[in-house]
Amino acid sequence: MRRCLWILFFPLMAQAAGEGTWQASSIGVTLSNRGVAMSSRPLAPSEAVSGQMTLVAWNYRLIGPTPAGLIARLCSQTRCTQVDAESGTTQAFSGVSADEPLRFIWEVPGGGRLIPALKVQSNAVIVNYR
Repeated sequence: MRRCLWILFFPLMAQAAGEGTWQASSIGVTLSNRGVAMSSRPLAPSEAVSGQMTLVAWNYRLIGPTPAGLIARLCSQTRCTQVDAESGTTQAFSGVSADEPLRFIWEVPGGGRLIPALKVQSNAVIVNYR
C-alpha cells in the first residue's frame, strides 16, 4: 500500500522540486537536393515554462531509405548536437533555457539532386527541465 502511495505522489514531489517536462512534435520536411540544409518547424513548449533543460529525448521517422551521409542535428537557438539515430537522448542542452524552441536540421553533403528525396515523416522531442 505504501508503495502505491509513493507512485501516486512522485509526480507531485518532482513538480514541487521544480522539475518538469514538455513535449512537442511536427510533421517532417522533404529534402530534394544534396548540399542544402533544411530545418524542421520549431518544437516549443505549449505553455510558459521556466528553468533549464537537463535531458532531451528525440525521435524522428523517415519515409523510405536513409540517404548515405545523412547529417541530422538537433538545435536550440544557441547550440546544436548531431543525432546519430532515429531516436535517443542527449544532455547537450543542459543549462539552455527550457523555453527555448528546438528544431531538427537535415542535410546530405555533396551536390545535385537527391534520388529518392529524403522524406521526414515526423519530428518529436521530450524536454526535461529543472
